[in-house]
Amino acid sequence: MATKQEQEPAKKDITEVADNVLRLELDISMPGLGHVNCYALTDNDGVALVDPGLPGPATYDTLVSRLKQAQLGVKDIHTVIVTHSHPDHFGGAARLAKESGAKVIGHANFSFGPRTHHDHAEASVDDLAAHEASHSLDEEATEVLKKAIVSNYQPAKQGERSKGTPWGGASAKPPMGLLLKWRFFQLIGKSKWYPTISDHVVDGDVLKLAGRDWFVKHTPGHTEDHICLHDPERRLFLAGDHILPTITPHISGVSDRADPLNTFFESLDRVGEITDVDNVLPAHGHPFDDLTQRAQAIKQHHFERLDKLKSIGAELGPATVTNFSQKLFRERSWGAMAESETYAHLEYLRLAGDAECHESDDHKLVYATG
Repeated sequence: MATKQEQEPAKKDITEVADNVLRLELDISMPGLGHVNCYALTDNDGVALVDPGLPGPATYDTLVSRLKQAQLGVKDIHTVIVTHSHPDHFGGAARLAKESGAKVIGHANFSFGPRTHHDHAEASVDDLAAHEASHSLDEEATEVLKKAIVSNYQPAKQGERSKGTPWGGASAKPPMGLLLKWRFFQLIGKSKWYPTISDHVVDGDVLKLAGRDWFVKHTPGHTEDHICLHDPERRLFLAGDHILPTITPHISGVSDRADPLNTFFESLDRVGEITDVDNVLPAHGHPFDDLTQRAQAIKQHHFERLDKLKSIGAELGPATVTNFSQKLFRERSWGAMAESETYAHLEYLRLAGDAECHESDDHKLVYATG
């Protein structure tokens, strides 16, 4: 299978993607992805960084090296912006703020805590399964995670829902790679790498970056606290993970929203209506030019998945989320992540009146879509 843009390893070259906007690629060690784009927005006072990569010394050293290539240093950083609460986006923020005194900007709902079963994946299950990350976590972080796994992993008792999943998912222990990732996501919020957001923003706020105004767009869906930034003067759009060029972001079924997939659709629609954009700057992959078309394509991908679930329901009759997910995804993708995405889509159908749901005697949700 061909490597997608978002899966390419980080390049050392610094590229100027717009006036006073530099793209710095950083390696990341997450399934389905090969790099994260950190954008440096320069002005007379120094530089603002957007999404400074994973925590740990390896990423930090790489970032310092990239800045040096651009004739910048950590002391030049006056602002760090995190588009959302996933560690490949906020991981470097705390150390950069400590070293430079920079303020850290994030949405007012920014939160990364130990909520059980909040699956903090970046890419959709299809894209996770299609690509294995070639990089490893920092040695220090890996050892911490291994210890956490041994002390924290507790399989569900027979007859109980697996770790409280709303749909009553299987309790089988996931592969070590995924377990490391999940424990990393759960524990990092308690660590020294978790940033303090000094400046909270909401939809419609205006930030002065690279010498001009950028408008905050709150785009919940991939996470509740996701933000994008729009620069109408230079027709730029910093998209974070909301809209990626060749893969789709993960939409978790476990959310504070009653209908997380519809929330994502609404955010796609709002962004797709922005007409004064010629250059979209995603957090993974290469810049692209058609914001509206890509937003529509991502929606269409999910509509096709919803139609497929209806067909699966006609074939299976009433079935559990696990049953649906194993028909929706290939066997290599089966597990908690696939079930979470399936659950988000089944709930969308239920709330739209296209599916019915009841709880079985063994505490599993059973859906009928046929």
